[in-house]
Amino acid sequence: MRPLGIEGAWVSEPPVFADDRGRFHEWFRSEAFRDATGHGLRLEQANCSRSVRGALRGIHFASVPPGQAKYVTCVGGAVLDVIVDIRTGSPTFGSWEAVRLDDRTHRSVYLSEGLGHAFMALDDHSTVVYLCSAGYAPQREFGIDPLDPALAISWPEGLVPELSEKDAAAPTLEEAESLGLLPSYQDCRAYRGSLRSGALIAQSGAIGVNGNADANEASRPLG
Repeated sequence: MRPLGIEGAWVSEPPVFADDRGRFHEWFRSEAFRDATGHGLRLEQANCSRSVRGALRGIHFASVPPGQAKYVTCVGGAVLDVIVDIRTGSPTFGSWEAVRLDDRTHRSVYLSEGLGHAFMALDDHSTVVYLCSAGYAPQREFGIDPLDPALAISWPEGLVPELSEKDAAAPTLEEAESLGLLPSYQDCRAYRGSLRSGALIAQSGAIGVNGNADANEASRPLG
Protein backbone atom coordinates (compact mmCIF):
# COMPACT_ATOMS: atom_id res chain seq x y z
CA MET A 1 0.00 0.00 0.00
CA ARG A 2 1.29 3.45 -0.86
CA PRO A 3 0.01 6.74 0.53
CA LEU A 4 -1.94 9.11 -1.67
CA GLY A 5 -1.54 12.88 -1.68
CA ILE A 6 -4.27 13.28 0.95
CA GLU A 7 -3.02 12.28 4.39
CA GLY A 8 -4.95 9.28 5.69
CA ALA A 9 -5.59 7.69 2.29
CA TRP A 10 -3.76 4.85 0.57
CA VAL A 11 -3.96 2.80 -2.61
CA SER A 12 -3.16 -0.91 -2.89
CA GLU A 13 -1.84 -2.16 -6.24
CA PRO A 14 -1.52 -5.94 -5.93
CA PRO A 15 0.33 -8.13 -8.40
CA VAL A 16 -2.13 -10.05 -10.57
CA PHE A 17 -1.25 -13.60 -11.62
CA ALA A 18 -2.93 -14.73 -14.82
CA ASP A 19 -2.92 -17.92 -16.85
CA ASP A 20 -5.27 -19.79 -19.19
CA ARG A 21 -7.64 -20.50 -16.30
CA GLY A 22 -8.09 -16.89 -15.26
CA ARG A 23 -6.51 -14.57 -12.70
CA PHE A 24 -5.61 -14.46 -9.02
CA HIS A 25 -4.64 -11.64 -6.70
CA GLU A 26 -4.60 -10.86 -2.98
CA TRP A 27 -7.38 -8.35 -2.37
CA PHE A 28 -6.47 -7.61 1.25
CA ARG A 29 -3.53 -8.51 3.44
CA SER A 30 -3.59 -7.51 7.11
CA GLU A 31 0.20 -7.31 7.49
CA ALA A 32 0.57 -4.85 4.60
CA PHE A 33 -2.40 -2.87 5.87
CA ARG A 34 -0.99 -2.63 9.38
CA ASP A 35 2.46 -1.65 8.11
CA ALA A 36 0.92 1.21 6.12
CA THR A 37 -1.65 2.54 8.59
CA GLY A 38 -0.20 1.55 11.95
CA HIS A 39 -3.30 -0.38 13.01
CA GLY A 40 -5.48 -3.26 11.90
CA LEU A 41 -8.68 -3.01 9.89
CA ARG A 42 -11.72 -3.15 12.12
CA LEU A 43 -14.51 -4.76 10.12
CA GLU A 44 -18.06 -3.97 11.20
CA GLN A 45 -19.91 -3.99 7.87
CA ALA A 46 -19.32 -5.04 4.25
CA ASN A 47 -21.23 -3.39 1.40
CA CYS A 48 -21.71 -4.22 -2.27
CA SER A 49 -23.19 -1.88 -4.88
CA ARG A 50 -23.93 -2.43 -8.56
CA SER A 51 -24.25 0.63 -10.77
CA VAL A 52 -25.16 1.56 -14.33
CA ARG A 53 -22.75 3.64 -16.39
CA GLY A 54 -22.81 7.23 -15.21
CA ALA A 55 -24.18 6.49 -11.73
CA LEU A 56 -22.55 8.85 -9.23
CA ARG A 57 -22.60 7.90 -5.55
CA GLY A 58 -21.42 10.32 -2.86
CA ILE A 59 -19.78 12.38 -1.51
CA HIS A 60 -20.48 10.47 1.73
CA PHE A 61 -18.90 10.72 5.18
CA ALA A 62 -19.65 10.01 8.83
CA SER A 63 -19.05 12.14 11.92
CA VAL A 64 -15.90 11.41 13.94
CA PRO A 65 -15.67 9.65 16.31
CA PRO A 66 -16.08 6.93 15.27
CA GLY A 67 -16.44 7.88 11.61
CA GLN A 68 -16.40 5.18 8.98
CA ALA A 69 -13.18 4.13 7.29
CA LYS A 70 -13.55 2.23 4.02
CA TYR A 71 -11.45 -0.26 2.08
CA VAL A 72 -12.85 -0.14 -1.45
CA THR A 73 -12.35 -2.23 -4.60
CA CYS A 74 -14.17 -2.85 -7.88
CA VAL A 75 -14.84 -6.50 -8.69
CA GLY A 76 -16.73 -5.94 -11.93
CA GLY A 77 -16.52 -3.18 -14.53
CA ALA A 78 -14.78 0.07 -13.63
CA VAL A 79 -15.33 3.18 -11.52
CA LEU A 80 -13.57 6.46 -10.92
CA ASP A 81 -13.13 6.50 -7.15
CA VAL A 82 -12.68 9.90 -5.51
CA ILE A 83 -11.42 10.72 -2.02
CA VAL A 84 -12.15 14.24 -0.76
CA ASP A 85 -10.47 15.95 2.19
CA ILE A 86 -13.38 17.51 4.07
CA ARG A 87 -11.56 17.75 7.43
CA THR A 88 -11.57 21.33 8.68
CA GLY A 89 -8.07 22.48 9.57
CA SER A 90 -6.40 19.98 7.25
CA PRO A 91 -3.54 21.32 5.12
CA THR A 92 -5.27 19.78 2.09
CA PHE A 93 -8.84 20.78 3.02
CA GLY A 94 -11.06 20.89 -0.05
CA SER A 95 -8.69 18.87 -2.24
CA TRP A 96 -9.53 15.55 -3.86
CA GLU A 97 -7.76 12.62 -5.46
CA ALA A 98 -9.13 10.17 -8.01
CA VAL A 99 -8.12 6.55 -8.59
CA ARG A 100 -9.52 4.28 -11.29
CA LEU A 101 -10.66 0.98 -9.80
CA ASP A 102 -11.50 -1.86 -12.17
CA ASP A 103 -11.59 -5.62 -12.58
CA ARG A 104 -8.28 -5.68 -14.50
CA THR A 105 -5.76 -3.94 -12.25
CA HIS A 106 -7.65 -4.83 -9.04
CA ARG A 107 -6.51 -1.71 -7.21
CA SER A 108 -8.10 -0.92 -3.86
CA VAL A 109 -8.21 2.32 -1.90
CA TYR A 110 -8.38 2.84 1.84
CA LEU A 111 -9.70 6.09 3.25
CA SER A 112 -9.50 6.66 6.97
CA GLU A 113 -12.15 8.13 9.23
CA GLY A 114 -13.29 11.65 8.34
CA LEU A 115 -12.55 11.63 4.62
CA GLY A 116 -15.29 11.99 2.01
CA HIS A 117 -15.88 9.27 -0.57
CA ALA A 118 -17.59 9.14 -3.95
CA PHE A 119 -17.38 7.19 -7.19
CA MET A 120 -18.79 7.23 -10.70
CA ALA A 121 -19.46 4.03 -12.64
CA LEU A 122 -17.64 3.91 -15.98
CA ASP A 123 -19.34 0.73 -17.23
CA ASP A 124 -22.75 -0.82 -16.86
CA HIS A 125 -22.95 -3.39 -14.08
CA SER A 126 -19.93 -1.89 -12.29
CA THR A 127 -19.75 -3.66 -8.94
CA VAL A 128 -17.99 -2.13 -5.94
CA VAL A 129 -17.42 -3.80 -2.60
CA TYR A 130 -16.15 -2.05 0.48
CA LEU A 131 -15.24 -3.04 3.98
CA CYS A 132 -16.31 -0.57 6.65
CA SER A 133 -14.88 0.06 10.11
CA ALA A 134 -18.32 1.00 11.50
CA GLY A 135 -21.88 0.08 10.69
CA TYR A 136 -24.38 2.37 9.00
CA ALA A 137 -25.89 4.88 11.43
CA PRO A 138 -28.28 7.37 9.77
CA GLN A 139 -27.96 9.95 12.54
CA ARG A 140 -24.24 10.45 11.86
CA GLU A 141 -24.15 9.96 8.08
CA PHE A 142 -23.85 13.03 5.86
CA GLY A 143 -23.22 14.02 2.28
CA ILE A 144 -21.73 16.78 0.15
CA ASP A 145 -22.73 17.72 -3.39
CA PRO A 146 -20.33 15.82 -5.71
CA LEU A 147 -20.93 18.49 -8.37
CA ASP A 148 -19.98 21.37 -6.06
CA PRO A 149 -18.25 23.89 -8.38
CA ALA A 150 -15.86 24.88 -5.59
CA LEU A 151 -14.54 21.31 -5.39
CA ALA A 152 -14.34 21.11 -9.20
CA ILE A 153 -13.95 17.33 -9.29
CA SER A 154 -13.00 16.20 -12.80
CA TRP A 155 -15.68 13.61 -13.43
CA PRO A 156 -15.31 11.76 -16.76
CA GLU A 157 -16.42 13.71 -19.80
CA GLY A 158 -19.21 12.31 -21.92
CA LEU A 159 -21.10 10.84 -18.96
CA VAL A 160 -24.24 12.40 -17.55
CA PRO A 161 -24.09 12.00 -13.76
CA GLU A 162 -27.01 10.07 -12.29
CA LEU A 163 -27.47 10.96 -8.63
CA SER A 164 -29.91 9.80 -5.98
CA GLU A 165 -32.36 12.42 -4.72
CA LYS A 166 -30.49 12.52 -1.43
CA ASP A 167 -27.09 13.11 -3.04
CA ALA A 168 -28.50 15.71 -5.43
CA ALA A 169 -29.90 17.67 -2.47
CA ALA A 170 -26.66 17.51 -0.44
CA PRO A 171 -25.07 20.80 0.62
CA THR A 172 -21.90 22.22 -0.89
CA LEU A 173 -18.67 21.91 1.07
CA GLU A 174 -18.98 25.53 2.21
CA GLU A 175 -22.57 25.01 3.32
CA ALA A 176 -21.67 21.81 5.19
CA GLU A 177 -18.89 23.66 6.99
CA SER A 178 -21.19 26.52 7.99
CA LEU A 179 -23.70 23.97 9.32
CA GLY A 180 -21.01 22.40 11.49
CA LEU A 181 -21.29 19.01 9.79
CA LEU A 182 -17.64 18.50 8.87
CA PRO A 183 -15.16 16.56 11.00
CA SER A 184 -12.02 18.33 12.15
CA TYR A 185 -8.54 17.27 11.12
CA GLN A 186 -7.45 17.33 14.76
CA ASP A 187 -10.25 15.00 15.87
CA CYS A 188 -9.57 12.59 13.00
CA ARG A 189 -5.86 12.45 13.80
CA ALA A 190 -6.59 11.91 17.47
CA TYR A 191 -9.01 9.09 16.74
CA ARG A 192 -6.53 7.35 14.44
CA GLY A 193 -3.89 7.77 17.13
CA SER A 194 -6.14 5.89 19.54
CA LEU A 195 -6.40 3.05 17.04
CA ARG A 196 -2.61 2.85 16.82
CA SER A 197 -2.32 2.88 20.62
CA GLY A 198 -4.85 0.08 20.84
CA ALA A 199 -2.90 -1.91 18.26
CA LEU A 200 0.32 -1.52 20.27
CA ILE A 201 -1.40 -2.61 23.47
CA ALA A 202 -2.90 -5.64 21.73
CA GLN A 203 0.48 -6.53 20.27
CA SER A 204 2.14 -6.21 23.66
CA GLY A 205 -0.56 -8.37 25.25
CA ALA A 206 0.07 -11.10 22.70
CA ILE A 207 3.61 -11.60 24.05
CA GLY A 208 3.78 -14.32 26.69
CA VAL A 209 5.84 -14.29 29.87
CA ASN A 210 8.67 -16.08 28.10
CA GLY A 211 8.64 -13.66 25.20
CA ASN A 212 6.66 -15.99 22.93
CA ALA A 213 3.64 -14.78 21.02
CA ASP A 214 0.39 -16.13 22.45
CA ALA A 215 1.78 -18.18 25.32
CA ASN A 216 -1.53 -20.03 25.59
CA GLU A 217 -1.16 -21.43 22.10
CA ALA A 218 1.19 -24.17 23.28
CA SER A 219 -1.38 -25.48 25.75
CA ARG A 220 -4.13 -25.87 23.16
CA PRO A 221 -4.88 -29.45 22.08
CA LEU A 222 -4.24 -30.28 18.48
CA GLY A 223 -7.49 -30.33 16.48
